[in-house]
Amino acid sequence: MTYIQTMKDLAQNKIFPVYLLYGNETYLLQNVQQKIIAAVLDNPEQNMNYSVLDMEEVPVQDAIHDAETFPFFDEKKVIMLKNSTFFKPVPDKGSVEHDLKVLAAYLENPVDYTVLVFICPYEKVDERKKVLKLIKENGQVVPCQEPKENELYQWIKLMAEDLNIKMDQDVIPLLIEEIGTDLMALSKELEKLSLYAEDGKSISRETAEALISRHVQSSGFKMIDAVMNNQLSKAISMYKGLLKQSEEPIALLALLASQIRLILQSKILKNKGYTGNQIAKQLKVHPFRVKMALEREKYFAMDKLQHMIDLLTRTDDQIKRGEMDKELAIELLLYELIQSNKKSS
Repeated sequence: MTYIQTMKDLAQNKIFPVYLLYGNETYLLQNVQQKIIAAVLDNPEQNMNYSVLDMEEVPVQDAIHDAETFPFFDEKKVIMLKNSTFFKPVPDKGSVEHDLKVLAAYLENPVDYTVLVFICPYEKVDERKKVLKLIKENGQVVPCQEPKENELYQWIKLMAEDLNIKMDQDVIPLLIEEIGTDLMALSKELEKLSLYAEDGKSISRETAEALISRHVQSSGFKMIDAVMNNQLSKAISMYKGLLKQSEEPIALLALLASQIRLILQSKILKNKGYTGNQIAKQLKVHPFRVKMALEREKYFAMDKLQHMIDLLTRTDDQIKRGEMDKELAIELLLYELIQSNKKSS
């Protein structure tokens, strides 16, 4: 079951007796937990029918006993079982002995008054385990992993609907372009847009451009675009805008170096016949970043990219040696990058 489908089911009050949430995207893990709790209970913080058990301290058989106990003065209860390491391909060795036979017996016929949620903040779970197969039969296994670009569109649309935001179709591509794949940052920007849309206004692209914050990752690529188009004033303006957001010059220099290095690496691998997804896997970066790099590599020759990296390295060395003021050094770097681009053009 996909994360998106699970969220749609919960919005329609379709609740399963057992969930297994796994993945390394913390925001998604936390969000789906909150939605499950909200769908089942009122005021969970003051509700005796909500509990959290740590599977590194409590054996699963005790949790099952708790699940089989009737709720207090309510129809349902929710039990969150965090650190459920016994679902990992190689379970962690701990001091707690988990009786998975008891768990399997429960999963074959889970009670209808308890919602049991296993939380596995790990990249993978073992699909071959009997207990996991039983959860798939009687509940939901929900991957909470960094979404692909096409999934981002669905996620943003779902979040916008949840916040009652009406917006033009071209606002979603803008959000992805400006914010990237950082789900926490995207959610904060959507919450900001929801305040503007409180009176039923539809968010246009122009309005969104004025309201959303500039994300440092996308701004790095946009500074490269300004260099590519010989737009010195725009590059410096973007740089100063990031400084106003309390970004450190050294960090911005490292960001520029990282983006240019990614463009160069993507270009090399593309020339060897690699696809975008293959490049992302090889470089261990999100496919969205590779897509951004591939959109730019065609405008830069190999030697030009290498020269840009040399200029970045020299500037970094000058700053670290104290030979030049760091803010001024990066402004001069942007000037040199554009002059170099003009000459090679």
